[in-house]
Amino acid sequence: MRALVYRGAGALALEDVAMPVPGPGEAVVRVDAVGICGSDLHAYQGHDPRRPPPLVLGHEAAGVVMAGTAPGERVTINPLVTCGACDACVAGRDNLCPERQILSMPPRPGAFAEAVAVPERNLVAVPEGVPMAEAALVEPIACGWHAFSVAARGMARPVSAGRVVVLGGGAIGIGAALVARHHGVADLWIAETNALRLPVLERLGLARIYSPGEGGPLPGSADLVIDAHGSKATQAAATALARPGGHVLHIGLAGGRCGLDLRRVTLQEITVIGTYTYTMADFRETARALFHGRFGDFAWVEERQLAEGPQALADLVGGKVAASKLVLRP
Repeated sequence: MRALVYRGAGALALEDVAMPVPGPGEAVVRVDAVGICGSDLHAYQGHDPRRPPPLVLGHEAAGVVMAGTAPGERVTINPLVTCGACDACVAGRDNLCPERQILSMPPRPGAFAEAVAVPERNLVAVPEGVPMAEAALVEPIACGWHAFSVAARGMARPVSAGRVVVLGGGAIGIGAALVARHHGVADLWIAETNALRLPVLERLGLARIYSPGEGGPLPGSADLVIDAHGSKATQAAATALARPGGHVLHIGLAGGRCGLDLRRVTLQEITVIGTYTYTMADFRETARALFHGRFGDFAWVEERQLAEGPQALADLVGGKVAASKLVLRP
């Protein structure tokens, strides 16, 4: 089969590789759509030691079961593989499983390929009529679903009653904003610095869009700030934006030195929470909402062919893509 193989910093090649062999309880899924995540870009640039070359990247996928107990079924894939038996898994916090694995990180090849092997318990059926490119978006949106759930449990008043600012207009940020709107947040802002993305975000009508440092209206202090990028700059902005007693949710993993203003965090009793991926329950709830059209249209998504993958990642790194998400079609 064909797959995009990461060979080193900035090097990605379309190659012929062996078909995946399913282990016990696993299925082989023909990949029909797979999104490019920020973590894929991080690895592609040589910044992620957890993803050493050679490796097939990609974990936001949907397709059709080729081999398993339900051949022919349309599915979206939860790429987070957990043990199911530890304290975290039993408590429903399987995203914290100490034995967790994820597609696109050894020992599991990713989904920038024509097929991928995954445990059958990680598959969620996709109804007829739901485009595969949309079904592949369950994974990034589920990150926002989980984060919003964590925030809602920890805040003194309903999140929907306050101001929410999302830092980053990529797929994770858009997903978090979509979930916030789904849960009734009216005072919603998105910060984005990529000038190409700004018109796309504006046309969505999802939130008030602003570009830090470019003038125009700014959100002021917020009850909840969601850092969907995770750089030193966005960490600093998050703690500056949070109102006294407010919350900062950290989802993004851009890396670099910490930019949190811990003095302000202390003096203003700002709660900073790290959130990682999602639980299986979060994933299923997100899928249900998406399949029922709760997240509107997906005009923020651009599709390209798998063979165009090397150029697609290069374009994303170079800031040449207006869409918040690129989806590859094997």
